[in-house]
Amino acid sequence: MDKLFGRQDQASSRGIKQASRTPVASKQRNIAAKSSQDSVRAVDRALEILLAFSAGDQELAVSDLLERVDLSRPTLYRLLDTLEQNRFLISTGEPRRFRLGPAVAQLAHVWNAGLDIAAIAEPLMRVVWAETDETVALFQRDGLYRLCVSEMASPQALSFKRGIGYRESLAVGASGRAILAWINPVADDLKAYGSLKTDVDSYLAELARVRKRGYAVSRHELLQGAVAVAAPFFNGAGQVMGSLGVFGPDARLSQAVADRFGELLVRQAQELSRMLGAKA
Repeated sequence: MDKLFGRQDQASSRGIKQASRTPVASKQRNIAAKSSQDSVRAVDRALEILLAFSAGDQELAVSDLLERVDLSRPTLYRLLDTLEQNRFLISTGEPRRFRLGPAVAQLAHVWNAGLDIAAIAEPLMRVVWAETDETVALFQRDGLYRLCVSEMASPQALSFKRGIGYRESLAVGASGRAILAWINPVADDLKAYGSLKTDVDSYLAELARVRKRGYAVSRHELLQGAVAVAAPFFNGAGQVMGSLGVFGPDARLSQAVADRFGELLVRQAQELSRMLGAKA
């Protein structure tokens, strides 16, 4: 009996010790979880500060940043100091003004080195191809020209395509004007693009219409019976990089269909821009 009660006493003692440890362990876990949450929140806030800079901002004052981020002044100063210590920001003057630092440039270099726009755009092009059943092409700006870097041919018997490597002036065709409209040339600039099929004022008015609706449309311009619709995409600096276009016969691409395709292209081109670093 003594042995039996002895074992019960030992078991009770262990239970008491475990019970006494449980609140401590739970408290430690709560502290660790809160610390982890605080760290994640600090990273979110630091990224929010970096993303507050836009292409036209060479330097920003603390007052500028306070208008763009939802942070208290002490928290902002603390994060600015941390970002500067890690070379993501550089400050000058008094009061201090901040600009992006060399660590950002290093990341941009690594990202650009592996940038393959055709590969990034491929799933977006496939969405357009599946919804339109027409030829879909991706163009990149090449100086005064645009260059086809990727194409998905229409499965239909009657169709149009250009082919990878096709190069044409930005001044002609929907896929060119979708780029040129956001370069926003003045009358004298157009001389560099060669002869136009219309007068300069009418051409500039058409570019303004393209900017207003977000996409360009051409009919029978480069190929008889062909219709093209294209929307621009942009890089992280807000510069137009190229266009995403659809090509098909006028027998299938009425104005209503072209407008529907244009809205689809605008959505996919905006997503491509976002993937290339452009702000929404």
